[in-house]
Amino acid sequence: MNKLQLKRYAKLLAKAGINVKKGQWVIVQADLDQPEFVEMVVEELYRAGAGRVTVEWSYQPLTKVNYKYADEKKLAELLKWETEKLEWQATELPAMLLLESSDPDGLKGIDQEKFTAVRSARTSVTKPYRDRMECKYQWCIAAVPSKAWAKKVFPDLMVNTAVEKLWEYILKASRADGPDPVREWARHNDALAARCDYLNRLGLVSLEYHSSNGTDFKVGLIPDSVFMGGGEETVQGRYFNPNIPSEEIFISPKAGEAEGIVYSTKPLSYQGELIENFSVRFEGGKVVEVKAEKNQHLLEKMIAMDEGAAKLGECALIAYDSPINNQGILYYNTLFDENASCHLALGRGFDNTLKGFESMTKEEIHEKGINDSMIHVDFMIGAKDLEIIGITKNGERVPVFKDGNWAF
Repeated sequence: MNKLQLKRYAKLLAKAGINVKKGQWVIVQADLDQPEFVEMVVEELYRAGAGRVTVEWSYQPLTKVNYKYADEKKLAELLKWETEKLEWQATELPAMLLLESSDPDGLKGIDQEKFTAVRSARTSVTKPYRDRMECKYQWCIAAVPSKAWAKKVFPDLMVNTAVEKLWEYILKASRADGPDPVREWARHNDALAARCDYLNRLGLVSLEYHSSNGTDFKVGLIPDSVFMGGGEETVQGRYFNPNIPSEEIFISPKAGEAEGIVYSTKPLSYQGELIENFSVRFEGGKVVEVKAEKNQHLLEKMIAMDEGAAKLGECALIAYDSPINNQGILYYNTLFDENASCHLALGRGFDNTLKGFESMTKEEIHEKGINDSMIHVDFMIGAKDLEIIGITKNGERVPVFKDGNWAF
């Protein structure tokens, strides 16, 4: 891959992704797949003004080994230094950059009961720290290819060729394949903001979804909520892009107001395994039934993680005729596949989609209707013939999507 283009991508993540502040501490989380690119990113972060950059390396096969041999209680325990680190993060508010490259099948065969129990126990400790940090720091999730991931996407290619091909697709999907990715993202954010402005002027109270695959669904919206997309701001006013790529405009619906059934249109990569060809049925705002041709048990465990796991935290709107969907591949990675077409998310909602959230307590935010959970799992429902109708407080029915694409 052309090193100049990779440096441009690294610059995009540093300047438009997390938009590092002068003197700020930055934590980069990455697997061992692309150390040279991680080095480029660290250098660009320093050039952008970072005061200190640390890299936290991980290795998916070691995770699998730990879950095979380590005691469940030991895995679930957070040691003193771990909670001290969380306290430091909640106080210092370092920027966070996650470089995703995991193998979609990397945890296949793992003891899912053990994995879920450990995750639940650890999240019960870490969540209060994360809640303190929410909307107060910049973060960005982006991607680099690994050999295993590339072979999953391009199984007929030799490994090195597959990695190069996946690099090509990642950069194009991330609008980072041209001479000035930072400028391209500024233009992209302007376009997303214009759509958000239109939707927010409508004053919608609910959305209806219909598709020939069986999707027939209605979800309620919070009166004081807003549609968002692309870049966003911390409560201190620092602009950043949390996802690169991103094609979505999203809102957190009102927890407890969802009726009907939705059908997935792409596989879901969850806990290192793929859930395929599934449906989710809602009654009274909660999931009451899930069906899947593959790994249905993972869906069942997901919605049982806590009280909010069976409720919706996000409705995201993406044209079926999107740049990522038009690439014609399945990434087997939610960061990309969720931006190929419309999706929903089970679990935690976004506080900052609620007007005035900055002056509210967590309890007040949840009373307004923002869902709370230890999970936030996106799954894709966008189809070529998907229609979405927005209902205003006066009962007017406004076309939002027609034939899978924007109706305005």
